[in-house]
Amino acid sequence: MSTLNLKGIFSCSKEDQYMMLSACNNLLKKLPTKLRIAWSLKNLPAQHVLSSSFGIQSIVSLHLIIQQCPNIPIILIDTGYLFPETYRFIDQLIIKFNLNLKVFRSTLSPAWQEARYGKLWKKGIDGINFYNVMNKVHPMKVAFKKLSVSTWFSGLRRTQSISRKNLPYLEIHSNVLKVLPILDWSDQDIFDYIKNNHLDFHPLLKQGYSSVGDIHTTFCKSNGISEEETRFFGLKRECGLHDD
Repeated sequence: MSTLNLKGIFSCSKEDQYMMLSACNNLLKKLPTKLRIAWSLKNLPAQHVLSSSFGIQSIVSLHLIIQQCPNIPIILIDTGYLFPETYRFIDQLIIKFNLNLKVFRSTLSPAWQEARYGKLWKKGIDGINFYNVMNKVHPMKVAFKKLSVSTWFSGLRRTQSISRKNLPYLEIHSNVLKVLPILDWSDQDIFDYIKNNHLDFHPLLKQGYSSVGDIHTTFCKSNGISEEETRFFGLKRECGLHDD
């Protein structure tokens, strides 16, 4: 595995990068999750970070990674419109796990945004896209720059949506290496891990939420709709953070 050290990947040609990533993905798909994380921490360039929405399933990747890297910076993109339950859940986990939380926000407050643009999430797909760029994509770019990020851990999974079913375990995204350690996990795997490790479930799970983002564009999962349709009125699944 030492021959797959990627700490110098950004100085390589595009062709060499492709070959290295291909080899690493072949390796990662064969490793159990904890070894994927251990390998990534050892062989991918620092600074390593984990992004978290602190949503319904976020505690799994959070717990897995802080077991091996307790002080890893955890990036939260705060739109100012998270559910009250999510903010309280974050406070709870900060204390419980002594998290190294790094919070990034838009330079415009929610009130100022509404005064200037109105309720963008009510203005169709163009309004939602503009809202996401201002409140999620741009703050993440600021976070990457301020923290000098080279490797980004994320908890995306293939079963979450059609847009994620073909994702690799490792790729270059926004000029950093992006690692998805639980990419192949099922919903049952997530539930079992939380239960077996005596972790806290997000409080909104009991209210029927399967995925949680902003309060104005998140809905309970009901009969006849998929998980991805519970976000952004079914118009889209991704908020922009995972679009390269």
